[in-house]
Amino acid sequence: MKGKPIRVLIAKPGLDGHDRGAKVVAKALAETGMEVIYTGIRQTIEGIVNTAIQEDVDAIGLSSLAGAHNTLFPRIIDILKKSEMQDVIIFAGGIIPHDDAKKLKEYGVAEIFGPGCNTRDIIAFVQKAVQKS
Repeated sequence: MKGKPIRVLIAKPGLDGHDRGAKVVAKALAETGMEVIYTGIRQTIEGIVNTAIQEDVDAIGLSSLAGAHNTLFPRIIDILKKSEMQDVIIFAGGIIPHDDAKKLKEYGVAEIFGPGCNTRDIIAFVQKAVQKS
């Protein structure tokens, strides 16, 4: 990879305690040379945004398996915009129904990856999305 490495924050907002998928994605991204910061489980919205700002990330991957994605993801996007970080790529994964995914994409989530997706697809998405921004 030429230039500075892509910096990605992988975050688990809310009370969801299931993080196996987030850890798999974090490891896959790191193995390509990206710098990955993993927040751990049960993170606050403000904590995620503050970490994104402090770490000067290019992308944020949000994971939700607890059904709170329609509340948490838009709030994160709103705070990022107010913090002048609207150029950060937001992608998501987890159990997100099709209708919810459509609404989240309209709100600003660039891509949503469901259970069983290939990590190569996530890697390719992040590389291409960050390169475009």
